Amino acid sequence: MTVTKTKDVNGEAAPQRGRGRPQVRSDEDTLALIFDAARHEFAASGYAATSMENVARRAAISTKTLYRLIPNKAALFEAMVTDRIDRFVSIVNLHACKGGDVESALTDALLVCAELVLDAEVITLQRVILGESDKFPEIAETFYHKAIRRTEDALAGWLRSARQRGLIELDDAQAAAGMLLGMLAFQPQRAVMFGHKQPPSRAEIERRVRSCAALFLRGCRADA
Repeated sequence: MTVTKTKDVNGEAAPQRGRGRPQVRSDEDTLALIFDAARHEFAASGYAATSMENVARRAAISTKTLYRLIPNKAALFEAMVTDRIDRFVSIVNLHACKGGDVESALTDALLVCAELVLDAEVITLQRVILGESDKFPEIAETFYHKAIRRTEDALAGWLRSARQRGLIELDDAQAAAGMLLGMLAFQPQRAVMFGHKQPPSRAEIERRVRSCAALFLRGCRADA
């Protein structure tokens, strides 16, 4: 890179940066672009029709860069799902109940869950997986273990923490987490997947979350 000199207001020579190579994007930032592009591409085109080239084009990177970071489409699908759930789990952990208001804390935690499971793109992706799982059983297996089970595990961990603090009474936190997620997501998810409704709005999600938290705690709140 060349450096030229100009004079400042006092007539002194001041160095001025010349033209050079642009700053290189980090692999972490590039992966974020790739995962965002992959989510859109899988949801819009389906698994079979999605190509690495199309994902690279949507992410505005070269296919060489994509293949350097992720070797194939199956690995891309798994990494994309894992990235989304990693971020979800970290937020749920941050929403652990630290005060005495268990209903407010559970509402916050369930809102994070609902933002994931009732997201329009996630619902569309589930429809894609169900439609193509016969031909690509590995994507159903990946989604079940990397997304469904980890979402349930994160909520179960939250419930165990609340139980240890004496805020709720539960025999089986894992089973309770599955029931709570089912109450939260089953009906609105299916309504969207079968074309009867649009994905719920933010206001609708918040109302459902509050109702689910209150109903759930009627059966397990320690002071009920």
